Amino acid sequence: MNVAILGGKLQGVEVAYLAKKAGWHTVVVDMDPQAPARGICDEFLSFDLMEREPLLSLMGQVDLVLPAIEDKDVLNFAEECAGRAGVRFVYDRDAYLLSSSKIRSDSLFEQLGIAAPQPWPLCDFPITVKPSGESGSKGVHLFHTSSQFEQWLLTVPHPEKWVKQEFLQGPSYSIEVIGSRGHYRTFQITELEMDAGYDCKRVLAPALLSPELEIEFHNIATALARTLKLNGIMDVEVILHGGKLKVLEIDARIPSQTPTAVYHASGMNLIEMLADNGAVERPPQGAVKEKSSVVFEHILVQQSSLAVCGEHIMADAGPLSLHCDFFGADEALTNYTTQSESWVATLINRGETLTEAREKRDRVITTVCNACGIDRCIDMPPVLPVEAHILAPLECVG
Repeated sequence: MNVAILGGKLQGVEVAYLAKKAGWHTVVVDMDPQAPARGICDEFLSFDLMEREPLLSLMGQVDLVLPAIEDKDVLNFAEECAGRAGVRFVYDRDAYLLSSSKIRSDSLFEQLGIAAPQPWPLCDFPITVKPSGESGSKGVHLFHTSSQFEQWLLTVPHPEKWVKQEFLQGPSYSIEVIGSRGHYRTFQITELEMDAGYDCKRVLAPALLSPELEIEFHNIATALARTLKLNGIMDVEVILHGGKLKVLEIDARIPSQTPTAVYHASGMNLIEMLADNGAVERPPQGAVKEKSSVVFEHILVQQSSLAVCGEHIMADAGPLSLHCDFFGADEALTNYTTQSESWVATLINRGETLTEAREKRDRVITTVCNACGIDRCIDMPPVLPVEAHILAPLECVG
């Protein structure tokens, strides 16, 4: 199958990686000639996705178009071009528009009676404040006191466009759901670990949740997909607080990080299943391989230090390449060369159990440190709203 991937940043890397695993021929388009996905696709084209002629020309040569962008104007334009070219464009506009607004998403959770963080001013401090139209940790603020919050309010022109809700502590989890026309399938639950800025730095699969909470999470995701009349893919993120799952956000678009972890842990290629979605009146099908456990994380090496960081470090790393047995890791996506003084990598380590995967991960970190002369390893947890939130860096493993 020939597929066009629109966007070469983090979502584009995810799609190109899994498309490669499916054995497809991939063409990535991004205006940035140094987009990260350039290094792992079969062909790369650099042009503005609002340019009609080159986009129509490309769409006339492929079997499927997978958008890996979040700009609504570009998505609508590309969808129009795909219609003219007669090629399938994997995008559910209505579901995406609702999920991309945290204000509208929170209203949906309330309508369905799904637990979510309490909105301010119905909650106490600390609170988080985030822009309604951004995904993940982008633009998130944490306020410990009302005075901090009030000072911030004076700096923004439209505070009503921001989501303000209680800060919750606890482990975070994610799940994907794919389907259409009332037929939906959920996939393996993953656990998310955050860096000091609340950007996801590590994905663990499978997540260690009780069977009761697993069933509840699958049911929540399916209920949301049915209500949205989803035609495509959506991910749901929750936090486990006080023994209860609370939904943080939904995104009706191809996610990054978690699909690769799901692939290595379960053998389920969500991009393949997304391509098959809607072909027949049944949930997306796929063979499940023998399950394994996965530790998926991002590292930054520079100035004799190694830091485990959120995925933002991969966005501006330039073209990434795929390596097997990278310093002992099963796979890595990286800009590393033997001449590099500063480099990044996404490490993928597998084991029969999560303990084995973690032990392999520790050996890989030790090998990198020894090979690169690193004497300091930093793996900072999220900053918590307590006086003792400044924590010492972790010592280098081994």
